[in-house]
Amino acid sequence: MNTRKILIGVMSLALAAGAAATASAQSTWDQTHPRRDEVNQRLQNQNHRIATERREGELTGRQAHRLHTADRRLRMHERHFAARHNGHISRAMQARLSHRENQVSRNIGQ
Repeated sequence: MNTRKILIGVMSLALAAGAAATASAQSTWDQTHPRRDEVNQRLQNQNHRIATERREGELTGRQAHRLHTADRRLRMHERHFAARHNGHISRAMQARLSHRENQVSRNIGQ
């Protein structure tokens, strides 16, 4: 009887370790998916541009805040799309995000 309990415990631990390794591998792939990387890199660049324009006086604090808010919403949409599609985004989703990024980008430095 004790042997059976020990065997069940060991098997449970092995199963849990395997699931953790699989989840870790999946999350690593999710974070480095090429389309997600491209969207996130562009958001990071826009964030830097907003900060630079604010520092140089090209944007008011209010304008910078609105642009940062728009970028945060884009990042939220990107994460939502990825969550619904196993950690990646389709070309159509990337195009939608890119279109919105273009709109925000045009407002930086005006």
